[in-house]
Amino acid sequence: SDGLRSCPSGPRPCLLLPAEPPVPPKGQKRLQIHRALTRDPVDVGSLREAALGLGGLLTDEIRRKVWPKLLGVNIYSAPPKPGRDVHQNHRDYSQVLLDVRRSARRFPPGMSAEQRQVLQDQLVGVILQVLSAHPELHYYQGYHDIAVTLLLVSGERPAVALLERLSTLHLRDFMDPTMDSTKHILNYLMPILQRQSPRLHDFMQRAEVGTIFALSWLITWFGHILSSSHHILRLYDFFLASHPLMPVYFAAVVLHREEEVLACDCDMPSVHQLLSRIPPDLPYEALVARAHQLFQRLPPAELAKQAALQPHKSVSIGSFPEFQQAASCQRPDAVLREQQLRAAPSRAGAGGLLPPAEHSPLLKAAVWGITATLGAAALAVTQTALDWAPEFLLQLF
Repeated sequence: SDGLRSCPSGPRPCLLLPAEPPVPPKGQKRLQIHRALTRDPVDVGSLREAALGLGGLLTDEIRRKVWPKLLGVNIYSAPPKPGRDVHQNHRDYSQVLLDVRRSARRFPPGMSAEQRQVLQDQLVGVILQVLSAHPELHYYQGYHDIAVTLLLVSGERPAVALLERLSTLHLRDFMDPTMDSTKHILNYLMPILQRQSPRLHDFMQRAEVGTIFALSWLITWFGHILSSSHHILRLYDFFLASHPLMPVYFAAVVLHREEEVLACDCDMPSVHQLLSRIPPDLPYEALVARAHQLFQRLPPAELAKQAALQPHKSVSIGSFPEFQQAASCQRPDAVLREQQLRAAPSRAGAGGLLPPAEHSPLLKAAVWGITATLGAAALAVTQTALDWAPEFLLQLF
């Protein structure tokens, strides 16, 4: 079976939602990931398979180790943190500050106002450090939704490195001065729908709904629209291990709701309102598998021909093959830590690994640790305070 069937509505080919495979033992998957991480060079192919496979990367502890490898990032060579005045003078400072202040729902429930404030300050710093280092990148509303996910999982210093790589690769088309490149990426969605369900495609064309309903899905990797952090992290595992267009293929979740769409009034307001709200009970694992199948059956080059699109206009698509090749040549963390420690004496004269200015967040984290279990928020602050000192973090894991 190649995953095709004749659908009730006609003899068109469409992808079946795959049956849920048996859940592999988590211990076995952890061991496979550990082996991939400790090989020299790192077995990035196996890490991608783990991120794509059932359950994704399982835990934030594993994500902290695997996400950098998926993006080809050396978290041990992160640049120093710039002064606050550099951030405040940035052209996007006011808008970033406003968006971050409105992002309270993205932080773990039950967090104190003091904890959230520290993390929001870090979030502003993460975003503006990347934008300051790359003046060609333009902030867009929704960028902070991606940044906060990286921050809560990885901590401030690694989040800067991860966000910088994403901004120059997967997210690059969204960070132009205009929306032209973003619209270009959105245009890949309708050819997918047309190939899989001409009936649904024609209905949406008659309704003149376009693809704007999927804009926030695409530019935030669904982080803005989903309420469950578990589902958000599962999708981030998937997207980080995939081609930059994979969020578009997952946006074909519209196919899963085909009958629901066809039952509503065929006009733009009705269809847009229905599609812009994602049900909370979607079968995410099956939809991840379906998106992966769609990508294999309908690669971007084929979709581009069908819709008369021009892939070379996309920086993200054009630079992806070179990125994949470079990512396959990474050293394991043990080697990177040793290299950093050998370089530490020369850096000590310039302030060392733990600048005095970061002692205050460390003390705050210590106080929180007395009263609560070390969660994502406290871990993020601890990592920031210790300036990603590997000898301490190894004790945490």
